Amino acid sequence: MTHHVLIIDDTEINLILFAALVKKLENCEPHTFTDARSGLDWAKDQVPDLVIVDYMMPDIDGLEFIRLLREMPGCDVVPVVMITANDQKQLRYRALDLGANDFLTKPVDKVEFLARSRNMLLVSDARKQLSDRAQWLADEVRKATAEIVARERETVFRLCKAAEYRDPETGAHILRMAHYSQLIARGLDMSIEDQELLLEAAPMHDIGKVGIPDGILLKPARLDADEFEVMKRHAIYGYELLQGSSSRVLQAGADIARGHHEKFDGTGYPAGIRGTDIPIFSRIVAVADVFDALTSERPYKKAWTLEAAVDFLLEGSGTHFDPDCVKAFLGAWDDVMDIRSRYQEEE
Repeated sequence: MTHHVLIIDDTEINLILFAALVKKLENCEPHTFTDARSGLDWAKDQVPDLVIVDYMMPDIDGLEFIRLLREMPGCDVVPVVMITANDQKQLRYRALDLGANDFLTKPVDKVEFLARSRNMLLVSDARKQLSDRAQWLADEVRKATAEIVARERETVFRLCKAAEYRDPETGAHILRMAHYSQLIARGLDMSIEDQELLLEAAPMHDIGKVGIPDGILLKPARLDADEFEVMKRHAIYGYELLQGSSSRVLQAGADIARGHHEKFDGTGYPAGIRGTDIPIFSRIVAVADVFDALTSERPYKKAWTLEAAVDFLLEGSGTHFDPDCVKAFLGAWDDVMDIRSRYQEEE
C-alpha cells in the first residue's frame, strides 16, 4: 500500500529536501506544493496519509491551512506535522487546538524528520485499520438485522395467511392495499423507513377477523345491524392480538388494526376518534383498504368502477378520510394502476 504524503512549504529547496526524505520511507510518495491553496485543492480529490506543513507562508499560513484542511471531508483525522521555530510555544498551542498532531523544529533534522514521519504514518495506518474494522462490524450488524427483519416478515406472512384461510376478502387484496398504503406514505413525504414499515404492517389490518364467527365472516350477503356490531369487534381483536410485541412491525400492525375503521370526522369505530388523533398509518390504510374493497368483486356485491371509487374517496375527503391521504393516493394514479394490474386475484 502506497502512503501519500502532502508537503506544503513556500521554499522550493525545502520541498526538494523533504520529498527526498519521504522517498526513503517505505512505500511513500510525496506530493509537494509551494502554495497552500494548491495543496488544499489536491487534498479535495485524494485524502493524504500524512501532511507536513510549514507555519510561515504567504496568503495562507500553516494555522489557517490546518483549519481549512480539518473542514474537508475525510481530512478531520489525517496526521498533521507542523514545522515551526524553536521559540514559538504559543504558536504550537494554537496549532494543537486547530488539529496539529506533531511538530518539527527549524532547522529540520533529517533523522528526526524520518522518525516523526514514520510514527505519524503508523498512526494513519492504525486509524485506517480501525475504520475498516468498524465498517466490517457495521456490515455484520446489517446482516444480523436483515435476518431479524426476514423472520419478522415471515411472522407477518403467516399471521396474514391465517386470516386468509378464513376470510375470502384477503389474498391479493392485502398485497394491493399494502402497496397502495406505501404509495400514500411516499406522497406524504414520509421517510423510506416508515414507508417500508407501513408496507410490512398494513397486511395485518384485518387480522382480528380470525375471532369473528364463520356465520358472520363468510355470510354471502350484507350483514344486518346485529351482525355488523359483531364484525366491528375485529378491530379490537386485531389490536389485542398484536399489542405488546417488541417488534416495530407488529406494534405498527396493532395500531393499524385498531384504527383503520376510524373516520376523520369521528364517526368511525371502535373508539370514535377524529382527525389527527387517528394514527397516521391508520388514516393511510383507511384510504387504501376502502378503495381496493370497492373496486373488488365480493360474493355479496359487484366491483365498483374506478371512476365511482374515486368519486367516493373525493366525497369522503375530510369526513371519512384524511384529505392529505386522499390527495397523495390520487396523485400517484399511474402507480395505483400498476399495482392494481400486478396483484390480481387467483382464479
